[in-house]
Amino acid sequence: MGIENRPYKEKFERSRKMMLWFGIISLSMTFAGLMSAFIVSSARPDWDDDFRLPDEFFWSTAIIILSSITLMFAKKQIKAGKKSQANLSLLVTFVLGLIFVILQFIGFNAIIELGYRFTGAASNVTASYIYLIVFLHLVHILSGLVVLSVMIFKQFKGRYTKEHRLGFEIGATFWHFVDVLWLLLFLFFSYFYIF
Repeated sequence: MGIENRPYKEKFERSRKMMLWFGIISLSMTFAGLMSAFIVSSARPDWDDDFRLPDEFFWSTAIIILSSITLMFAKKQIKAGKKSQANLSLLVTFVLGLIFVILQFIGFNAIIELGYRFTGAASNVTASYIYLIVFLHLVHILSGLVVLSVMIFKQFKGRYTKEHRLGFEIGATFWHFVDVLWLLLFLFFSYFYIF
């Protein structure tokens, strides 16, 4: 790229990153609002203090943290020009993301088996909040898996190099965000419902 195009490239990259951060901030505000409503609702007389999160949510937390680590390895390998290692790290990150989703659904199933439902006669305010917050996060993880799929496709096509990795960095930032978001949600729920 010629020197005359460099300012345009920098503006383009800045605008893409800024759009991502606007999205991250709005998602953060959504979850902050839900967590605030959860805290306020916990003072209700019908609040269930005996609810316990299933162990699958603990295991899914460990898996999602591991997926962020493998994605960091992928970035390091792209910077070093190690395409095959970066490919493998991205694939492992994707598989770990799938395992996270599976564990979340197993956790939901365990909640149902305990007799908690999202709506209806077997529902309560506590379980409904947990279903809503965890399911909303799960939707963002599924979006993250789509992003990872695009990143894997582009990586296999050789589109990412140490000089050109804007798409990778934007996708990685989103994935790390949903990972950190889950960790915060997990710690938040653990504060209310220690295993």
